[in-house]
Amino acid sequence: EEEFKWLLQEEVHAVLRQLQDILKEASHRFALPTSGSGGAVKQENFVLSTSGTDQVKGVMTLQGDALCQADVNLKMPRNNQLLHFAFREDKQWKLQQIQDARNHVNQAIYLLMNRDVNYQFKTGLEVLKLMDAVMLQLSRARNRLTTPATLTLPEIASSGLTKMFTPVLPPDILVNFYINLNKLCLTVYQLHVLQPSITKNFKPAGGSVLHNPGAMFEFGSQRYEVSHVHKVECVVPWLNDALVFFTVSLQLCQQLKDKISVFSSYWNYRPY
Repeated sequence: EEEFKWLLQEEVHAVLRQLQDILKEASHRFALPTSGSGGAVKQENFVLSTSGTDQVKGVMTLQGDALCQADVNLKMPRNNQLLHFAFREDKQWKLQQIQDARNHVNQAIYLLMNRDVNYQFKTGLEVLKLMDAVMLQLSRARNRLTTPATLTLPEIASSGLTKMFTPVLPPDILVNFYINLNKLCLTVYQLHVLQPSITKNFKPAGGSVLHNPGAMFEFGSQRYEVSHVHKVECVVPWLNDALVFFTVSLQLCQQLKDKISVFSSYWNYRPY
């Protein structure tokens, strides 16, 4: 009983402080202020490419949760024509996954700090509920980075992203940016128009993170088929850091839950 009291009064608070420190580090990774710039978020340049092909190359500038510049070169397979398009100067693209992940981390920090400094936990159940709430936010933060949104091709075609570029994207090109784990990814879809005579086998594709050649869709009054897919990516080191912090924090939460559960069952404590 004395050990259990010590656990509630001392060890729980030590773990909560440790979790706060780790998650504050994670939160700092999502917004990277430069020294002496009044809190402005640092711009980072990334070169997107893939081994074995030079069909698509891109240079992206990431500023926190926003792509503020994008410069893409695309070599068309049909005629080796080189297309170049970049973000308009007045445009930037919010990466909702990063924004959401950061919000979940900050919510977890709020849950950990939302009590008086002298607060004492009375029951094991109280700690278990707190850990469950924190773990839920951390799992959601991690899932936003590890699970990109599934989009249909018409959703990609009607996305505001298509209107970001100068020169304007040709109608037979679609692009999509997303985060996958610790990587910033760009997918370029090349399309061809399906003639009315061959649309009897038309089957529109559903939602997917990455559509394959042969996927069909209807947009406006036209039916299209994906002819080529190019995916380029690069590692964003601070996203990797954040994912490690999430994993360590979730393990700490689970270890504390396990200790509480062992004491509760061993002494027949009913944590209510």
